[in-house]
Amino acid sequence: MPIKIPSALPAYEVLTREGVSVMDEDQAARQDIRPLRIALLNLMPKKIQTENQFARLIGATPLQIELSLLRMSDHKTRNTAAEHMESFYRPVSEVWDEKFDGLIITGAPIEHLDFEDVDYFDELRRVMDWTQTNVQSTFGVCWGGMAMINHFHGVQKHMLETKAFGCFRHRNMAPTSPYLNGFSDDCVIPVSRWTEMRQSEVDAVPGLKTLLGSDEVGPCLIEDPAHRALYIFNHFEYDRDTLKQEYDRDIAAGTPINVPANYYTNDDPALPPVNRWRSHAHLLYGNWIQEIYQSTPYDIEKIGS
Repeated sequence: MPIKIPSALPAYEVLTREGVSVMDEDQAARQDIRPLRIALLNLMPKKIQTENQFARLIGATPLQIELSLLRMSDHKTRNTAAEHMESFYRPVSEVWDEKFDGLIITGAPIEHLDFEDVDYFDELRRVMDWTQTNVQSTFGVCWGGMAMINHFHGVQKHMLETKAFGCFRHRNMAPTSPYLNGFSDDCVIPVSRWTEMRQSEVDAVPGLKTLLGSDEVGPCLIEDPAHRALYIFNHFEYDRDTLKQEYDRDIAAGTPINVPANYYTNDDPALPPVNRWRSHAHLLYGNWIQEIYQSTPYDIEKIGS
């Protein structure tokens, strides 16, 4: 089944060109089926790139997905055209009475700030509480995952002396987890962050379960059954050249940055990078969608009851 997105959204053309099945509003209306309602709360500055990345992953399942794009109500983005935001995004203040089968809260390049110093954190707290009554399953990504695990459990993020940057091997720590169906014993995941969560602090919280972890860059994927949530601190959604874009940006700006580890062919930035995480990325998000499908009520209004 296709993912349902507006035909004017840039992701529509991108995914169609890549062979991902997409449909517009008119096509979806002709199908007698309840699609899964998945919302993307997009906190990243490059909104369109992030839309493409997540739409690609959740649109590659056999189920019909209706994707809604959300933004913080009062925070203004400086990196995406106002026309695009006006055309395709709704502020979260407009959806308090709505129900969603799934919600993805993205990362944001604000790791150096304490959570309380983020200008929209009070509203984000309300969003996280709202998920407990209005969302069947929530997926917090990178800073979004750190914010969620901090909000619900008080787990702190810690600044790193040097940026965790590159592609790192992660161990499959829960082979029987339905979220890791089809996973190898280990996998490569892109990492790009100045902060970390510490495994000992995660382990100290009853009920949290680490599914993927690395000896080099710490815990990666955490399941929180009590809050119907997953937290991932790294970036399965990244395109092949996303780390390259970040590296090239910092080099051009004169910002000190290491060559991303285990990313370029022979670790040589003059050679093209290689995507070695795509298949596991599709597995993880496909498994997440499958778990939502298995657990969400057919009557969407019963979510959270």
